[in-house]
Amino acid sequence: MGYHDLILRPAGPDDAPALVQIVEMASEGMVTHVWKGMAEPGETPRDVGLRRARRGEGSFSHVNATLATLGGTVQGGLIGYPLGGAQPIGPDMPAMFAPLQELENLAAGSWYVNVLAVMPSWRSRGIGTRLLFEAERQARDSGCARLSIIVSSANAGARRAYERFGFEFRADRPMGKSGWENPGTHWQLLIKSLD
Repeated sequence: MGYHDLILRPAGPDDAPALVQIVEMASEGMVTHVWKGMAEPGETPRDVGLRRARRGEGSFSHVNATLATLGGTVQGGLIGYPLGGAQPIGPDMPAMFAPLQELENLAAGSWYVNVLAVMPSWRSRGIGTRLLFEAERQARDSGCARLSIIVSSANAGARRAYERFGFEFRADRPMGKSGWENPGTHWQLLIKSLD
């Protein structure tokens, strides 16, 4: 079984476990840190992620996800959607999210690749590129003329891969970590024009 057997399909509520795994990989532990703070009594961070992935709304939801499968097994995924207009950054926004929102505001009107990850055993085999082409297709279908993605300054390999795909650096902001441990120092906004 190889790359040519890869099937891309929309995710559904039953794919919540795979979506949680994908977003945990892509976020380098950030979502686990965030979900820990959102957990209800008796809930684990993973339970929060599963609940959020199963819902039919919100940015992290199965409705915004595309999965790459081989032989019925999820090997990667994409979560993305069009960004509307700039969102206000009020004093109640957690410091961890303010720099990300600032960068999303700079990318308003683009199709935002919120999450893209491939299982470690299938990396460097073209699955990430195939998911980026799918992101382009979805962006065009939704009327967006640009793709956007935000990466950690510590993830130089991902940035190089996105730049090979045509993304260009546009801006960065210092990370607000709020107890999250990560070697990155800045969030970096990359944009690709689809014209």
